[in-house]
Amino acid sequence: MSKRSNKLMALIGLLAAAAMMLAACQPAAPAATATPVGPVEIKIAFFGPLTGPAATLGQEQLALGRLAVADFNAGMAGFHATMVEEDTDITPDKAVPVCQKDADDKSIVGVVGPSGSGQVEACAQILEDAGLAHVSPSATRPSLAQGGFKTFFRVVPNDDAQGRDDANYIAKTIGAKKVYVVDDQESYGTNLSDTVEKILKDAGVQTERASVAQTDNDLSALVTKIKAFEAEVVFFAGQVPEQGALMAKQLKEQGVNIPVFGGDGFYSQNGFIGSAGGANEGSYASVFFPDIRANSEAASVVAAADKAFPTWGNFGAATYVAVTVMLDAAANASKAGHLDRAGVLDAVSKTDIKVFGLPIKFESTGEVVGASFVISQVKGDKFVQVFP
Repeated sequence: MSKRSNKLMALIGLLAAAAMMLAACQPAAPAATATPVGPVEIKIAFFGPLTGPAATLGQEQLALGRLAVADFNAGMAGFHATMVEEDTDITPDKAVPVCQKDADDKSIVGVVGPSGSGQVEACAQILEDAGLAHVSPSATRPSLAQGGFKTFFRVVPNDDAQGRDDANYIAKTIGAKKVYVVDDQESYGTNLSDTVEKILKDAGVQTERASVAQTDNDLSALVTKIKAFEAEVVFFAGQVPEQGALMAKQLKEQGVNIPVFGGDGFYSQNGFIGSAGGANEGSYASVFFPDIRANSEAASVVAAADKAFPTWGNFGAATYVAVTVMLDAAANASKAGHLDRAGVLDAVSKTDIKVFGLPIKFESTGEVVGASFVISQVKGDKFVQVFP
């Protein structure tokens, strides 16, 4: 090897040693940090009548449903819920495409609703085929829990209990001997009217029966028949509370001073009381959920609801419960490693929680355990509970 080569190799060695010494003097590079993991996302849907004749009830349900989502997000660390808000009106025709659209959206793991019995009937098979658990806050037709569907649940009792309590109150407490029974030609109204009419007849009460369409805006001809029958109570199983108010006003116009007794479809301070302009003072409505305003365990929700929807009532309270049930189940499914439709369905079926201090569990049919109806009377501009 030449002297030149030796010198070149020596120079390269010196440069390498210098580079190593320089590197040793440099500050250490910061250690790689893990990418922060955000909260677990939960996506559910709400199905309710946000427009149409029952919009006052649907908007109340939505307002309290939103509060339940906000409370979940504030109180459940590590999770974040969003709720798709769907308008199903109270018609099966409008509900079906909504149900199908959300059933096809695999990011949705649960549904709160549908609100009405007719919409549940129309959507039940779609949601069952999709394995999509749905918890209704207000659908009360008994047969909904008798069809063998594994994805259907409700947080309210069914109309067998409502019809029994309403009919017994009319016959025993009011003491009516002649009752005119009216239904709205839909699944909810016809079933409830059938139940009430049978129990009234068995109790020796004389009845007459009529049907109206939910779009009818003049009931004066029917009122003439009610007057001729000399009814002491009109039992009206409808889903449009303003229609119950119309009945009360047109009874007054013909000089008939008797109460209108509605089912839960008329339990709306705005629709039934406000729209009547005082004409239904002393009338009644039964509803599937107790008044939580005096419930100390519901105080924070009551205060928030008063700001969000000042005329809210039992429909909204039941919806808050239904949303809470669904989100709690989704969180439990996630903790078990199965935040998918099958995992959420399993978790809903195993629900065992308290909301507003009220225990919520489900039977194998999806019926809620131990729930009952209450009956309230219109006094001034409010409902006042009179039973139990």
